[in-house]
Amino acid sequence: MKIVYWSGSGNTEKMANLIAQGIKENGVEAQVIDVSHANSDIFNDEDIIILGCPAMGAEMLEECEFEPFIESISSKVSGKKAVLFGSYDWGDGEWMRDWMSRMEEYGCDVMFDGLIIHEALEDDCTECLELGKKIAGMLVKSFN
Repeated sequence: MKIVYWSGSGNTEKMANLIAQGIKENGVEAQVIDVSHANSDIFNDEDIIILGCPAMGAEMLEECEFEPFIESISSKVSGKKAVLFGSYDWGDGEWMRDWMSRMEEYGCDVMFDGLIIHEALEDDCTECLELGKKIAGMLVKSFN
């Protein structure tokens, strides 16, 4: 299972690692990958795609690396389950609602309503760990 993220302040990276920890605690392998090391084929063999990006500017996705990556996978994700997460400092989460709608337009089944964390993230963020456990549980169920 692959988790692709972009992080400016480190909060979204921390979220990615905690989600991966929650997945691993339930016996499923998870790999955390900075978007700069991802290509458009990264999710070809995955049923579940996990993506993390904070809100930038006027509540939008990061434009230089993450936005082009999302565009590059847009025609390859139809029929897949998507889990989205990110952090923000201002606004009300509009970027996540827009991102969820966009992924649904690409044909994804967006799960768990997108996890957003406001400002600083605790080192043991239970929401992130629980999300990882839910993702692992979803994967285990699909194999049984």
